[in-house]
Amino acid sequence: MERIEFELSHWRTEMAGDVARNANDPEIARFLRDAFPYPYTEQDAWDYIRECIAREGKSQLCRAITADGETIGSIGIFFGTDVYARNGELGYWLAKPFWGKGIMTEAVRKICAEAFAEFGLDRIFAAPFASNAASRAVLEKTGFRLEGILKHSVRKNGVLQDSCIYALLREEAAARVSPA
Repeated sequence: MERIEFELSHWRTEMAGDVARNANDPEIARFLRDAFPYPYTEQDAWDYIRECIAREGKSQLCRAITADGETIGSIGIFFGTDVYARNGELGYWLAKPFWGKGIMTEAVRKICAEAFAEFGLDRIFAAPFASNAASRAVLEKTGFRLEGILKHSVRKNGVLQDSCIYALLREEAAARVSPA
């Protein structure tokens, strides 16, 4: 596997062109919620980046995934409210040319470590479509456990599908990085 150096960067408005170009792919949109549009326009990118900047550290921890000065994806943890305030939902996407290179696995590890350390979360969860084998593999490689499969829980492009709930608990994450 080819190793690609990448960074998790704070969002900047000048990233909008890269985001619009790299996110405008039906293969990316097919496994994401309808809030992630296809086609994906530069206006969509501007709106998303502005929202990330405005909500940073308040209701989310969201980073651009960059490589060689190009924004190639996004990863974020979106904080719950009320009794779920110490929970965060993980979401991400990556430009297709960078799939299968270990980038997302490492990005998930990094952002989860930051979220647990900086925001005191007890639990981070993700809800991929059951048919999204690549995303499920990333979660499993990074220590997330499958908690359940929700039958007929999502409808994407007119197709009723199952989704999964994966979670990583603070103590499990700490045990993975602590010396034995």
